[in-house]
Amino acid sequence: MKTDNILATRTHKIIYQVGDAAVKVFDKNFPKADVLNEALNQAMVEETGLPIPKVRGVNVTEDGNWCITSDYIEGKTLEQIMEEDPDNLEKYMREFVALQMEVHSKKMPKLNKLKDKWNNKISASKELNATTRYELHTRLSSMPKHNKVLHGDFNPSNIIVDGKGRYHILDWSHATQGNASADAATTYLLFALKDQKVAELYMDTFCEMSDTARQYVQRWLPITAASRLGKKLPGERELLESWLDVVEYE
Repeated sequence: MKTDNILATRTHKIIYQVGDAAVKVFDKNFPKADVLNEALNQAMVEETGLPIPKVRGVNVTEDGNWCITSDYIEGKTLEQIMEEDPDNLEKYMREFVALQMEVHSKKMPKLNKLKDKWNNKISASKELNATTRYELHTRLSSMPKHNKVLHGDFNPSNIIVDGKGRYHILDWSHATQGNASADAATTYLLFALKDQKVAELYMDTFCEMSDTARQYVQRWLPITAASRLGKKLPGERELLESWLDVVEYE
């Protein structure tokens, strides 16, 4: 595959454009089960009617790397548009939140449950001591159970805006079903890791448009921070650890 048609480079994967298709090629050591699960998530979310690229196939390259082929959506990411037109940030944020709420309006019973996923991550974390794990498990078990479709990595870099201004949602590898405010807490965290001011704008906009109490979203912050801590991404540890204090968000 030619290297001059790279659309994006992510951890453990590279996305190429090949004609009218986008091909996501995974590292050789990337678990096959995770590749197949991502393709399955995307196929299941397709059934909800959300604006996402359709899966065309799951294959192995000549070099032995697993890959997922989907429709190629031409356009700019919403992240690029927000950066190029900062005067209209609030407008774009409202459109972003409206799209996230559209995701949350859907149901797909075959998706994995977010609570199960996060409980497993907390249990397996070597970054957390036993007391913190216990507090997080207790917090998670007490949160209301919902069955809404959740993206799990909903941020402007995963939204493509095509030439007609239509929004398309990419990367469903973290999709689950669960509580919408948990998904909002994850999005808030992703914004906060880059720009706290934009994160606050997101939080205010989401809570206003969804009629959700800010405190309710905040109750999820220690849990979502703990789930991300295991990724051990450079520069994130200090902020994530500062959010682990369960008492602070009572």
